[in-house]
Amino acid sequence: MALTGQSTDKALLDAEHELWRTSFSYIKSMAIKSALDLRLADAIHHHGGAATLSQIVARVTQHPSKIQCLRRLMRVLTLSSVFTIQPDGGAGEPLYTLTPLSRLLVGLHNSASIMAFVLNPVLVTPFLRIGAWFQHALPDPSFFEHTHGKALWEMARHDATLDVLVNSAMVSDSRFIMDIAVREAGDVFRGLSSLVDIGGGLGAAAQVISEAFPHVECSVLDLEHVVSNTPTGTNVKYVAGDMFQSVPPTNAAFLKSVLHDWDDEKCVKILKICRKAIPPREAGGKVIIIDIVVGAGPLDKKHKEVHALLDLYIMFINGIERDEKEWSKIFLEAGYSDYNIIPVLGFRSIIEVYP
Repeated sequence: MALTGQSTDKALLDAEHELWRTSFSYIKSMAIKSALDLRLADAIHHHGGAATLSQIVARVTQHPSKIQCLRRLMRVLTLSSVFTIQPDGGAGEPLYTLTPLSRLLVGLHNSASIMAFVLNPVLVTPFLRIGAWFQHALPDPSFFEHTHGKALWEMARHDATLDVLVNSAMVSDSRFIMDIAVREAGDVFRGLSSLVDIGGGLGAAAQVISEAFPHVECSVLDLEHVVSNTPTGTNVKYVAGDMFQSVPPTNAAFLKSVLHDWDDEKCVKILKICRKAIPPREAGGKVIIIDIVVGAGPLDKKHKEVHALLDLYIMFINGIERDEKEWSKIFLEAGYSDYNIIPVLGFRSIIEVYP
């Protein structure tokens, strides 16, 4: 009988442990935000990828009285695999080193900007009100709009600081994932004569494609206020327009992280417009999508969790992450004949869609 009681108590304590660990997940996120704000990875990178706390402190902006507090922050970051720690770095102090995760936050084309975007209070605060949002009937503005009174894109249009944050994030993400895409799935782009990156912002994705495949004439289609701020001196052409109205004629229409922003009806409309812009399949016409296909790729718990979290996350703009069946449905409704999913981009996939 005592053993049964002990077993029950252990189960209760294990459950309590998991409840606290899960509820405190946001502290891990805020620890990463603090690392970005303080540029901790940059400080360690400056010392060749390994540094003592004293060396880190010498490179970051923090009050001297909070060195012990920084040590506690570093403990969370090491337990979260952002950094590793060697108890004795040879000078009587522990040595903190970069990990594959924190190496993504340093260097020329890093992911710091996209992480700064998703961890910004403007993006985080709406999630505190998601429970209240669920109590409203559909159709309903997104919980971002419930919190801020306007949609993200509208807010960015009138807030220069937020606009820079959004654009820097998109460039950061595009550079990172497209470098891998052209290496791992170059055949998707090989043989094309032209490509239009629809909703491509400042053109980071199109620039990577253009650099890897100079024979492909790359263009970016986006709204006038976006195109007016695009960089010069690239091989990419920028076209002001609205993807819900028309797409310039092209061999391939390219949509990176666009369709997950929209409901099925609007996705079908975009895809029908793309179909009018591309030649038949026999002439090489296709739509290339980079987005999440829920359930595609590795089936381990980490990938499943990221897919589920991103699907809930994209609800902040009333978007949706789709599984293969849901993608197939909108392709069929838009008049396409076939598609091919290539799950080579971690939690994201490339989808080739044929007219």
